[in-house]
Amino acid sequence: MQHLWEISTTECAGGKESILRRGNVYQIANGYMGYRGTLDESGPEEAVGITLAGLFDQVGAAWREPVNAPNGGFTRVAVDGAELAAPGPAVASHRQTLKFADALFERETVFMAGGKQVTLASSRFLSAARPNLGVIRFTVTCDQDADLTIRTGIDANIWDLNGPHLRGLAAGRRGDVLTVEGRTHEAGKPVAVAEVVTADLGAEDHLNEQNRSLRVFRLRARAGQPCTLVKYFAVFTGHDRVTAPIAAAVEAVQAARRLGYAGCLAQHDAEWQRRWARGDVVIAGDEAAQLALRYSILQLLMVAPVDGSANSIPARALSGQVYKGAVFWDTEMFMFPFFLHAYPEKAMELLRYRIRTLDGARRKAATEGPGYRGAFYAWESQDSGDDACTYFNIGDPITGRELRTHFRDKQVHISGDVAIALWEYFKVTGDDTLLVQGGAEVILECARFYYSYAHFKKDRGRFEILDVIGPDEYHERVNNNAFTNMVVRETFAIASATVEHLRQRHPAVLAALLEKIGIAGELAGFADAAARLYVPAPDGATGVIEQFDGYFKLRDATVEELRTKMVHPNEYLGAGQGLAVPTKIIKQADVVMMLNLFKARFPAAIKQANWQYYEPRTEHGSSLSACAYALVATEFGDLDFAYQYFLKTAQIDLLASYKVYVGTIFMGGSHPAANGGAWMTAVLGFGGVQVESDRVTINPRLYRKWQALEFGLEFKGDRFRIRITPAAVTLTPDRLNRGHPVFVIAGETVTCAPGEPVTVDVAEVANSKAS
Repeated sequence: MQHLWEISTTECAGGKESILRRGNVYQIANGYMGYRGTLDESGPEEAVGITLAGLFDQVGAAWREPVNAPNGGFTRVAVDGAELAAPGPAVASHRQTLKFADALFERETVFMAGGKQVTLASSRFLSAARPNLGVIRFTVTCDQDADLTIRTGIDANIWDLNGPHLRGLAAGRRGDVLTVEGRTHEAGKPVAVAEVVTADLGAEDHLNEQNRSLRVFRLRARAGQPCTLVKYFAVFTGHDRVTAPIAAAVEAVQAARRLGYAGCLAQHDAEWQRRWARGDVVIAGDEAAQLALRYSILQLLMVAPVDGSANSIPARALSGQVYKGAVFWDTEMFMFPFFLHAYPEKAMELLRYRIRTLDGARRKAATEGPGYRGAFYAWESQDSGDDACTYFNIGDPITGRELRTHFRDKQVHISGDVAIALWEYFKVTGDDTLLVQGGAEVILECARFYYSYAHFKKDRGRFEILDVIGPDEYHERVNNNAFTNMVVRETFAIASATVEHLRQRHPAVLAALLEKIGIAGELAGFADAAARLYVPAPDGATGVIEQFDGYFKLRDATVEELRTKMVHPNEYLGAGQGLAVPTKIIKQADVVMMLNLFKARFPAAIKQANWQYYEPRTEHGSSLSACAYALVATEFGDLDFAYQYFLKTAQIDLLASYKVYVGTIFMGGSHPAANGGAWMTAVLGFGGVQVESDRVTINPRLYRKWQALEFGLEFKGDRFRIRITPAAVTLTPDRLNRGHPVFVIAGETVTCAPGEPVTVDVAEVANSKAS
């Protein structure tokens, strides 16, 4: 049904925050750049942003952040001398739409100007086939004859949070192609934008005004006759593999114009059809869930890095400069699983980013603390892998003072998150290319870092991990955080397994690697640390795992109690003296996150005990939290709660229901980690899918409203379509598959020959009938 493939709004008025939220909800992207969901006539006041992936700049002492390009999509219209702009008093009606099938943004706004009805309509896409290219078709229609002025071109008035990032902006022309070029402050990287149009609107003039390079059409519009132009704009930077970005941009728009709007759209649509064929998840019987999940998947598919870029996905994707455009653990823990299981080529690209930034992680380890070695990955990673996270990270909205946080220096679990993702890729795909091409080096350097960070307690005969922050950021500098210790122990085990795999399959590669980084003498220590590293265990009586040493001694409180004590709505509850610090109130899933990450190692009773203990004490102050609780709830059968938190996760961007400010810091923007969490909850949670190195296990636990759940899955290089109903699971292997992998469905083992569907009858799980 078409309404499950698009969203629309008729809202146009509103203050700055409403405009910011709409810009997030209706954004489009293609992995190379993102274009916020603003209107053709909008400028920096409406937070227009064309955010470039992987290109960063710093101005003075301000935060380093991604670069926004000049806006090649700018168009403004005047009728009988009156300029039209939305929002504004002349707006009679408005609708803007985001079409999921091909990430197409459309708007139609009706104005009343001097007694005449004027309709502006446009459609916009960022080409999935030609990542540097954007295309817009723009139409003006008047109900009466009118004098029409259309100014269209490149707007070099750029919205920046901590800029301006482009110096020496210069407008130019090459034939009928308009250009704007500038360079970043920090590294002098060129950023070039070119724009050309196809239009049958008569002669055009060119002018530079108010930092805009424009072409101007002046014509007499006839009643009811559409006046249409098609804009092609391209962005190239010093990161592109071209000699001259400005020449490449000019060539790109000229080639697009020769192909035409229909041709460019056809290429774009074909690529999107391929993406949806692999990534779509169908939920029958629940339109709210279907729409929210499909929107979440759209967000992930739009920001998947361009092939060969070795880029990753920032915590706020390409929705702007929020969070400094940095890559967090969000990518490996929450976004990566979708790509690993549905689109492994993109998962590989994400991991290539971590391999590429290994030296930055080494620099951080060498400078962050005494005696640290190996790879301490950045908490906020940008293009080089050096940490963009500052020691004073959050402002107090009451006093205006900056608060010292320890996100940068104590959230050590990030290195293990990277190592786990690298090993998961190998386990699920069977492809050891990444291990050979730098992944093994990353894993060993992460283990080396942890060995240098760990404390050996002689009196207890064990290793401990002290002075850290776990996922719960409200409690800093704690000892033996259960999540962190488990991740560290797993990293040591993965390091040993990596060495053994290379020894058996690539002995020459192993020998060269051990010599390169001089680590052979440390390998026995990794194995010893894996065996003797302390991880807090479930309490024998309650089954509850203490989040960190001394957590149980903190004051019990409720989230509501803390909220009543807040004197400012944007007050931060953590840092040195936040309201949550002396209490058991936590920011987000921590122990529960560990139980989900290592789900096969804990029985359902332990998961339930910890869920029931920690969930009431969780403020859910992070968009990463709800999906972890949802996933674990499916494990022990509380499907109603899992569904509630699934919707909370899947709808966070769709409803724009999130904090815009934390402390004094602007935190608007999209939430790709929550988008990934929605997919995980649907497929891995309600679908009951668990992928191991030698098999795929499916134990369905469909929510009672769902008549069917259908999704794609890739395993060991083969593709499958899986359909789950309350009565049966049907596997449809692609006919081009090469293997005969093992699936275990509700306890029954089956093999899947290429092109031969298999159906297994299953009993509906009793908990899925929860009322």
